[in-house]
Amino acid sequence: MLNLEPVVGLEIHAQLKTKTKLFCSCPIEPGAEPNTNICEICTGQPGALPRMNGKALELAAKAGLALGSTVNERSLFSRKNYFYPDLPNGFQTSQLDPPICQGGALEIESESGPKTVRLNRIHLEDDAGKCVHDEKRGRTLVDLNRAGSPLIEIVTEPDLSSSAEAVEFLKKLHTLLVRLDVTEGRLEEGEFRCDVNISLKPKGSDKLGVRGEIKNLNSFRYAGQAIDYEIKRQSAIYESGGQVLQETLHFDPVRRETRTLRTKEEARDYRYFPQPDLPPVLIDREVIQRLKESLPKSSEQIMNWLLSLGLREETAKLITERKGAAEYFEKALSLFSDPKRLANLMAELFLPLCQKENILPLQAKMGPDKLASLARLMAVGTLGRRAAYELFPDLFQSGESPERLAKDKGLSQVSDPAAVASLAEEVIKAYPKEAKDLKLGKEKMLNFLVGKIMNLSKGTADPKAAGQAIAELIKNLP
Repeated sequence: MLNLEPVVGLEIHAQLKTKTKLFCSCPIEPGAEPNTNICEICTGQPGALPRMNGKALELAAKAGLALGSTVNERSLFSRKNYFYPDLPNGFQTSQLDPPICQGGALEIESESGPKTVRLNRIHLEDDAGKCVHDEKRGRTLVDLNRAGSPLIEIVTEPDLSSSAEAVEFLKKLHTLLVRLDVTEGRLEEGEFRCDVNISLKPKGSDKLGVRGEIKNLNSFRYAGQAIDYEIKRQSAIYESGGQVLQETLHFDPVRRETRTLRTKEEARDYRYFPQPDLPPVLIDREVIQRLKESLPKSSEQIMNWLLSLGLREETAKLITERKGAAEYFEKALSLFSDPKRLANLMAELFLPLCQKENILPLQAKMGPDKLASLARLMAVGTLGRRAAYELFPDLFQSGESPERLAKDKGLSQVSDPAAVASLAEEVIKAYPKEAKDLKLGKEKMLNFLVGKIMNLSKGTADPKAAGQAIAELIKNLP
């Protein structure tokens, strides 16, 4: 039995959040009619000269700074030559040496504790188009709307050793890039996808084995399944005395297996040479410094801050990972200092509705001031928990004042002693046995009777006042 361990490296492609493509002014519009956002540059017409998108350059540098990379003030574009139907130029414009960013790292949690995954490089490149396979008609169509879209490719060192670590890294990187506003990161649109390099080596050895590369995985789940399958496949080959071939693979999510596409290319196979139509890419130190100062707090900083407020780890993680949630929470907290109540309202009600509507927290009609007002009404007893939760969908859709909406719907909490006592009398008359049991010492009956008062009042009665009213009334029972 061979004692082998897996080695995993990732190449992540993230589409940058720009309005136009990397080398032309064509708009980027997911879902647009095929071949409507194209021009002579992104379709590779002879004589058409590319022009660099400055916003894409800044976003690439911003990503590198957040990941601890060195941003090169001077980088170069090269032609990466290969043929594919959706690559109109016959080459991809990419960066070989030097790239926009070098080095960096990202720390993840592994089974053995915190683990640092080193980055080799981050470089800019343009995307290819898209082949649309029409199986009914037996033909393939080409849509070039995506051709020329700006990408960064983030290349890790082979520091990962399992599918779990790889998926954890991908999720954490995705969260970071989306929070930075570097990418929208929509996996279903291919805006965040990865290639996975996998090999096996003798345990404890520094010599890497022959690797297979699985291309174009745009699902965290599929990435994990593909890595697990490839590890088993390579292990079986070695166990039977065979040799693993260096090749490029495709993952079939239905059969959950990898299939050979072609033998793996080396850098020399792409015949890289400097792109003669583009000058060196220059970025000023002042720009780098401005980008560095604009970086938001890291996920670790936000998580530690939320935990220091007494939030549960699960709730803190949700607010940390959801784009814009921490900023929304911070604004609400500045208006009403009850972090646990605010966080619970966000986690249980607000964020699920934002996700359902596909909007960012600060884009919601229900601004942080409205959430703070709702939490304050609950804290002072004007609005009960049940009533607040019943009111929430209307608050979210309308953005109205919680006080006004609660009053209009008759949901403001009833705490007047006489009114609550009247409700308590009705409940005791309706449930005399339970009331008698409470007087005889069965304390769980108190919650039962208070619950009936809450039902009778449609959640508007003050639970504390209701309990006190019942306690007084049962004294007079025979």
